[in-house]
Amino acid sequence: MTTPNEPRARSARPIVLAGVAGILAVIGAVYVIGLPGGNSPAGESCKASLETAATLKDLATGEVAAFLPAQKPLSLADLSFDAPNGSKVSIGDMKGKTLLVNLWATWCAPCRKEMPALDDLQKQLGGAEFEVVAVNLDRGGPDKPKAFLEEIGVTNLAYYSDATNKVFNELRTKARATGLPTTLLVSAEGCELGTLYGPAEWASPDAKALITAARPKG
Repeated sequence: MTTPNEPRARSARPIVLAGVAGILAVIGAVYVIGLPGGNSPAGESCKASLETAATLKDLATGEVAAFLPAQKPLSLADLSFDAPNGSKVSIGDMKGKTLLVNLWATWCAPCRKEMPALDDLQKQLGGAEFEVVAVNLDRGGPDKPKAFLEEIGVTNLAYYSDATNKVFNELRTKARATGLPTTLLVSAEGCELGTLYGPAEWASPDAKALITAARPKG
């Protein structure tokens, strides 16, 4: 995995890795301090999502074995970024649809490698109840990432972006982003179902079984 600041700070890699280890070590503390309690409105709204997350544990195998089901209620509804038309959109605006939110950049080699699989996943399962929301974090404008997507034949993913990297930094404060790519499975209520750090083969049968199980029933 790589971080959004890696092109400017490659010499600091040992420090960054040490910092990541520290972040992982205090995830439990962050949960206790930073997340809503079970009796708060946010905690209540995410209870059903947490129950769904528990059912996904046995499906975190094969190509998505690194998927970590949520263990505490975490609302992601306030996370926002730029929509394809340039306007701001939040996870909360997309409620009612299960989302696979992927953070990527053109300078992140693992991100580039998994884009075709994400595009294929959107083609196969995307619709009114599910969407792959791939958020580009390049800071130099949309021309380069859009040209890259066109070059590799990605045609099914809508172009979401955040040149400020605010969405990455907000997730990092929630101990949910330590580098790129980071992918979060989000419930129709806007709550975390689970997170996968690093690349994955998202068009594989393993991944599709995980996504299908996460979608609302009925």
